[in-house]
Amino acid sequence: MIRCMTTDGLDRDVRLFVLGETARTGSVPQARAVAAALGRSEADIAASLKRLAAAKVLILAPNEGHIWAANPFCAVPSGFRVVTADQSYWGICIWDALGVLAAVGRDGTVTAPCADCGDAMALEVRDDALVRSEGIVHFAVPARRWWDNIGFS
Repeated sequence: MIRCMTTDGLDRDVRLFVLGETARTGSVPQARAVAAALGRSEADIAASLKRLAAAKVLILAPNEGHIWAANPFCAVPSGFRVVTADQSYWGICIWDALGVLAAVGRDGTVTAPCADCGDAMALEVRDDALVRSEGIVHFAVPARRWWDNIGFS
């Protein structure tokens, strides 16, 4: 792969690597792995991650700069588990969990806790359609306000 040396090119390369690697492995790579894969310094990658976070492409964990989410993938375990035939992922919320299946282009099941009682619920996607679900999807915060406090929403 030919990599651009410009900031825009680096940011594109970082974004594509992070999302591609996450889709392939189910694990969000962090700065050290991204730097090694792209042949760049960790400082370059850290600066790129900050730019990508400012552009709302990904979310960095507070105070440490690790990737918390590379939308729609969550880097840490959450209540929203996504399972396909050959891989598993985490979503930061139900919206992103369903987005994971769209992003990887695979059928799968999303399990999530009921916001009312905490019981496990399942949503199954087959051939790009929701074929089995329990309960309803409720967004407590309007989508236009999600980035006001992305860690809560």
